[in-house]
Amino acid sequence: MVNPKPDLGGVTSRGVVLDLIRMRGPISRVQLADATGFTQATISNIVRQLTAEGLVLDSGAREYTGGKPRVMLRLDPRARFAAGIQLGADSTTYVVIDMMGDVVGRVRARGLRDDAPEQAVPLLTDRVVELLETLDIPLADVVGLGIAAPGPLDLEGGSIIGAPTMLQWRDFPLRADIEQAIGLPTVLDNDATAAGVGEFWRGGTTDAAAHCTVYMGAGIGAGIIIGGSVYRGASGNTGEIGQMRAVGPDPAARVSVEDVAAPRAVAAAVRAAIGTGRVTAARLGETDDPFADFSAVAHAATRGDALAREAIGASAEALADAVLAVADILDLDSIALAGPAFALAGPLYQQAIQHRLAHDFGAGARHPVRVALSHHVVDAAAVGIATLVLQQQLAPRTLGVTAFSA
Repeated sequence: MVNPKPDLGGVTSRGVVLDLIRMRGPISRVQLADATGFTQATISNIVRQLTAEGLVLDSGAREYTGGKPRVMLRLDPRARFAAGIQLGADSTTYVVIDMMGDVVGRVRARGLRDDAPEQAVPLLTDRVVELLETLDIPLADVVGLGIAAPGPLDLEGGSIIGAPTMLQWRDFPLRADIEQAIGLPTVLDNDATAAGVGEFWRGGTTDAAAHCTVYMGAGIGAGIIIGGSVYRGASGNTGEIGQMRAVGPDPAARVSVEDVAAPRAVAAAVRAAIGTGRVTAARLGETDDPFADFSAVAHAATRGDALAREAIGASAEALADAVLAVADILDLDSIALAGPAFALAGPLYQQAIQHRLAHDFGAGARHPVRVALSHHVVDAAAVGIATLVLQQQLAPRTLGVTAFSA
């Protein structure tokens, strides 16, 4: 199979070469010229620059074609790093990734549902610095920090504008305050979009024409990548599938997908059933912690508990309805499930969505839709947002990144 030349629109020649070395290395200068269409002189100049910066190394391997052996190049994975924060109401995750996108360190902490943003910013930046110190990574080797947050967002202004689970954060200048506090270039993006970009960048969905990463934490969203580019819509707030209308227990009531499918809805349904005398092995807490309750229900469901499986099944069917609608509208051929809510019961949601699409997807006669769990199910948004930061250096293809300028 012949590797296609990359789409060079909107990216630098340096970024194209660096990304090809990442994806296909070890690779020779001749192979880089063939893959890009750049002249040998251009490739030599770029490789010389990347080598001087310590980003690219001689792999030690050689390609023999009858003449002088060709030097095979590879990235130095630890030449640069990027940090990512997965901001959430129920949990917060911090990761550091290397040049290859591999996670070299992570920390999970409590969520920030009840925290005022002014008090939370020092906590967020201190945790990042502590993680870097633990990993013995100098701040100078970190190209930037990414923050993945629930939407809707003001991407231009760098703030959360309407996340139902984090109302105190509305209109707070999050990106600017974080950047000032830590002294690193900072990007803010939607958690579902970040998770989708992370899937694409790692190569898991690069063969998909129309991909959607469904992200479920406290809320539900979707990151959409069409033809290798993030689809952002008019304001960067596509994929708010949790706000789509759904059918609840009372057909006359106006409810959203999150109202019937999100973790808090599952926890509430089980508590209500227990109140009527139903029995379950799920150990719900005495305090109001909907995500902890959901995790208990998900754990019980995976062990065959009838009430827990019923509640998770109802959530999965409601989510499958929303995903089917998105698949029909966008003619999707690939779906990934990401987010903390899929950590335990992800296979149950995957099965329900795959079944719905197999039977009801409008274009099913032309092509199937692949449904898979994300490579980083729980930390997908943190890894993805760190990936967005790396794109400042690696510039892979045309993912519609509007993070920050060099």
